[in-house]
Amino acid sequence: MDIRNVAIIAHVDHGKTTLVDALLHQSHTEMKKEISEQEAIMDSNDLERERGITIFSKNASVMYKGTKINIIDTPGHADFGGEVERVLSMADGALLLVDAKEGPMPQTRFVLKHALKMGLKIIVIVNKIDKTGARSKWVEGKTFDLFVELGATEDIAMFPTIYASGRDGKAGYAPDLDSMTDINPIFDEIISYIPAPTADPEKPLQMLISNIGKDSYKGRIAIGRIKNGKMLSNSDIIHINRDGVQSKGKITSISTFKGLTKQEETEAIAGDIVAVTGILDATIGETIADVNNPIALPVISIEEPTVKMVFMVNDSPFGGREGDFKTSSQIRERLYKELDTDVALKVYDNSDGTWTVCGRGELHLAILIERMRREGYEFAVSRPYVITKTVDGKVLTPFEKVYIDVPEEHSGVVIQHMGIRHAKMDDMFKNEDGMVTLEFTVSTKELIGFRGELITDTKGMGVMNTSFFDFLPDDGFTRKRERGSMIAFETGETRLYGLVNVQDQGQLFIGPATKVYKGQVVGQSSRAGDMNVNVCKEKQLSNMRSKGDGSAEHFNAPKEMLLDDALEYIDDTELVEVTPKTIRIRKMILDEAEARRKKSMGIK
Repeated sequence: MDIRNVAIIAHVDHGKTTLVDALLHQSHTEMKKEISEQEAIMDSNDLERERGITIFSKNASVMYKGTKINIIDTPGHADFGGEVERVLSMADGALLLVDAKEGPMPQTRFVLKHALKMGLKIIVIVNKIDKTGARSKWVEGKTFDLFVELGATEDIAMFPTIYASGRDGKAGYAPDLDSMTDINPIFDEIISYIPAPTADPEKPLQMLISNIGKDSYKGRIAIGRIKNGKMLSNSDIIHINRDGVQSKGKITSISTFKGLTKQEETEAIAGDIVAVTGILDATIGETIADVNNPIALPVISIEEPTVKMVFMVNDSPFGGREGDFKTSSQIRERLYKELDTDVALKVYDNSDGTWTVCGRGELHLAILIERMRREGYEFAVSRPYVITKTVDGKVLTPFEKVYIDVPEEHSGVVIQHMGIRHAKMDDMFKNEDGMVTLEFTVSTKELIGFRGELITDTKGMGVMNTSFFDFLPDDGFTRKRERGSMIAFETGETRLYGLVNVQDQGQLFIGPATKVYKGQVVGQSSRAGDMNVNVCKEKQLSNMRSKGDGSAEHFNAPKEMLLDDALEYIDDTELVEVTPKTIRIRKMILDEAEARRKKSMGIK
């Protein structure tokens, strides 16, 4: 069977998932009715649809003119680099999707760099040519510059370009939407330009495990591409782990991808992407090999984590009321279960019964927290901290490249606030549409919490993208929050009278008729240092009336603190309480007197 294995890589929101939907529909791929009616077929996870980003890599396949095309959807955010690196190992080529107005963006650079390092053939698709302000030829030129900058060979840098509108399901070789009829030019280019897998079915069996799934009946599923040989159902194999240790196993079932579903087979040949069961301890990066001649494939290297957070049992006064899973053993089991499918994550047990969870960035860990919350888990987490390491006696800390697109009138305040965070400006240029692109190098620890500030500074018009740069010597600066918190004075239910009395002291996070406890953060103070406020105070009744009694005072709408906002906001003395129903911010030590006593004694 003629096979092409193609990864689709793109920056967040450049239309990758929409384009894949068009490829599936126009190839007349059979899908379940409820799937075919979805707007974003490949974004099967609720979180992916809500955030508009691809988080988990997925496989699909289509048949076109007798050729099976395996499509591998890759995440578009650098925090999910662990996913990107391993799924590219299954591909022989890639479709690089670039927005016809924005051009290549930071995350495009991040994934493309890995694709070029692996020698993948790249087809560039300039998408959204129907967008207002589209500049397709300029974008094509900028993409070529990026290929050269990343060290692409002459052969790969002379890439074919296709122009498309994924939303309309049309593509062509010229940026003219009216002359396009369907998406077929992309299929034709894949077959003619992307090479077939270099695989030999006569050699001993070799398959690299690139992804892990789970089935309620079959158990653990190992997904990957067969590098060489043939694989037979119910046959013996050798499983070679990351340390090179060999163990005997048996393949209980083999499935290939057909559309978005898996189709069980009795055998599979070299070059195809398959999902196999029977290997209970299979992990990403390991090899399934021939039982008589086991040869390991190179292990997939994963970049190390840069950010950590402490997870713990929720011990607040409201703890245990809203979650289904809240015990230490349940939370620990769930965290360690995540390691099976997320190779970029690390979990460590702490002596005090908490867990340190390390990931590739704030978003990486925030997605894990949100998924656990939706599954019914209740727990508390600390603020994100960067992971440092010591090399030759020097403390190194992670630094990031930051790219900010902002209207020109707001560029000054952004530069000022990045300067406060000791960021080094690397580049600045004005785009044709009046937007300014700013490029900085900044320590990850000083960047934490900046996204919310950027939205405020630019009235929601600023867009920030980051990618890991390198571990560099620690600059010694530690950023602290400029304003303190407003803390509930007592446990009870908030009253409008009490809230109105304190709203001029800062920005409230909660409204009336909300249950709060002593030590819970209910807002941000307008001054440095924390302040206790009585938001449960009621107006005293009396038998005397005066002119103006009963006229309602204006109550400012509180700021809703979502999970991402809360994680960015908290400092070293605070925690985020996460339950399936509520996100609360609280002090680590709820009693103010006890907190002062411990601080004076130097106890953290």
